[in-house]
Amino acid sequence: MRHNKTINQLGRTSSHRKAMLSNMASSLILHKRIATTVAKAKVLRGYVEPLITKSKDDSTHSRRTVFSYLGNKEAVSELFREVSKKIMDRPGGYTRILKTGARLGDNAEMCIIELVDYNELMLGTKDAKAGKTGARRRRGSGSTKAAGDVVEAKVEKKAAAPKVVEAAAPIHTEPEASVEPEVIADSEVAEEPEKNEETDTAKEE
Repeated sequence: MRHNKTINQLGRTSSHRKAMLSNMASSLILHKRIATTVAKAKVLRGYVEPLITKSKDDSTHSRRTVFSYLGNKEAVSELFREVSKKIMDRPGGYTRILKTGARLGDNAEMCIIELVDYNELMLGTKDAKAGKTGARRRRGSGSTKAAGDVVEAKVEKKAAAPKVVEAAAPIHTEPEASVEPEVIADSEVAEEPEKNEETDTAKEE
């Protein structure tokens, strides 16, 4: 009987299960996200997260330990060179499971398992939400005084508005004085050619 044995064998032998998880963990480290079933993703999360934690200590012993689980030199190099820098400040929870619905055929629950620090869209939304939050104003005597000051300021503006209208009214009632200078300018321009003709006759004599 299998009392208190919560490990999901996934219907495979022990050697087959270890080989499958090793390949899936290497693919997750290299590609940062993979699509699989929810059952496999939950087992993979418990398999790969201790290896990611191990990568924070970049030593020969840690690399050999991780290589014994992954069996892929490229995945080990990527884990210790790139991934470890991203997750250095994170205390745990390096992966995320996003369910995508049922698979056609056997109706198995499908999902995407990904590394948390490599999803730029999710990180962008968190930063935007963090920027919008701010301190709330307390309701009290201070807020009521401020509201009273605003009301008084509005009343003063309304009272000052008629004064501006009264000052502007005489400007519109003044007669326009732009006609006379134009007539004078025309007369002066008309007289100038006569003076020029007199000077021309004097020069000829």
